[in-house]
Amino acid sequence: MAGGEAQTLSNFVAEHFDCLFLTIQGGLPLERPEGIRPMFGRYEIFEVMPNGSPQRVTFVRGWEFAKAVLQRLSKDTSNECYAADAETHQVVMQMNVARAKLRATKRIFQIVYDEEVGVRRAELLRSRGYGVISVTGNEAAKVLLSSIRRYDLFIVGHAAPEETRREIASWLKAEYPEVKILALNPSHQQVLRADYNLRQNGPETLLPIVAQLLVDSTDGF
Repeated sequence: MAGGEAQTLSNFVAEHFDCLFLTIQGGLPLERPEGIRPMFGRYEIFEVMPNGSPQRVTFVRGWEFAKAVLQRLSKDTSNECYAADAETHQVVMQMNVARAKLRATKRIFQIVYDEEVGVRRAELLRSRGYGVISVTGNEAAKVLLSSIRRYDLFIVGHAAPEETRREIASWLKAEYPEVKILALNPSHQQVLRADYNLRQNGPETLLPIVAQLLVDSTDGF
């Protein structure tokens, strides 16, 4: 991003920080329940340079503020840009992604309830060439999906009560009926609305099922 553009974004952050931050935080403590952390967490904003290397542009607090800053950056540059959770480094939103790249990369959205396990699973899937975005908890998933346009597969993690996991699967089916859902389950649970139920196990079990569901999927939403 050119120097003038960087200054424009910097001014935008400085001018809007107080009102956006106070609106998002609402005067409440900074520590939040895990399920809604993405709305109130810390985010790094990156621009991908023409040589493919990501360059950190700024750091912000609050999901809505991150979204606003990323949207402003996407107007100042034609390069791909994204927001990542500052703690887990998981990508949570992307803009200016080339159409050819979107078509070529199968994109997976996973709802996790054990963040450490979710990070490891995302790294495994990315190592196989998939695009992955992770979010912790049902409500955070609904907020994030309101801003993200296209996914080819949903993965519902195992580390939550059966009712919680069934609730998000039913919501996903109602909102995105053409996108497949893979539920990862402990031995005593099953998610009825999922397209495939798989016992939580190692990568040798997960990867073939993911590949098959993506072959069977439509072009996502």
